[in-house]
Amino acid sequence: MIASILTVKRTEYLSPHYLRVTLTGDDVKEYKDLTVGVNNKIFLPAEDGEIYFDPGKSIRRTYTHRGIDLDKNEMIIDFVAHGDSGPASAWVIKALPGDKLGVAMKDANLKLYPQADWYLLVADATGIPVVASILESLPPTAKGIAFIEVLNKKEEIPLETAADIQINWIHHDTPGSNSPLAAAVRTEALPDKSTTNVFGYVAAEFTTVKEVRSYLRNERGWEKENLHAYAYWKHGKSEDGSVQERRDEKQSL
Repeated sequence: MIASILTVKRTEYLSPHYLRVTLTGDDVKEYKDLTVGVNNKIFLPAEDGEIYFDPGKSIRRTYTHRGIDLDKNEMIIDFVAHGDSGPASAWVIKALPGDKLGVAMKDANLKLYPQADWYLLVADATGIPVVASILESLPPTAKGIAFIEVLNKKEEIPLETAADIQINWIHHDTPGSNSPLAAAVRTEALPDKSTTNVFGYVAAEFTTVKEVRSYLRNERGWEKENLHAYAYWKHGKSEDGSVQERRDEKQSL
């Protein structure tokens, strides 16, 4: 495990509710071999302003390792800024250059996704960082489709990929409630997995992930190796309050 206290270098809104934080520090180079797109843990300043790598003292949350630039000594983490109702969002909308943030990641070069011929990418706003990382790393030979749910047109951000991926933005103004993502996946004519090497990555709210996983596994016959599906949050509950439910649901199929 690599754990460091890094410093905010700058913040930038990529959309009205999507905020990019660029961190810097002598320890950025320690993360050079870790996979962009995998999860990291952030540790927010405690009441005394200090960072403690102990969830009993500093609030810990899970985010995506969005990027690293060793030449500039920078690490990037993207946040969904949804006001001050959550501790991480409250911190990031007030973050200024020089503020401190704790970052911890497993000391391993993990494989974000397997090689496939056709990809299905499904995400709400919280899953955009990992989907963006996947899109950027896919080879030009890859094909597929992406469904991404955001509040409205203003929340769409530029996504880069060399692959032949059809990106569909879906607008929905009540995140976590009656998401249209699962229905969108059902309407897509998915390739026959018996003749095409398929893979899906789903990163969204608990109910959406459960519905998409059930559809692909039970109705489309996808195996575990064809799908990574992660509930990043559960509507109406904090990350800490929903962690066991999210783990249990993942193990149910």
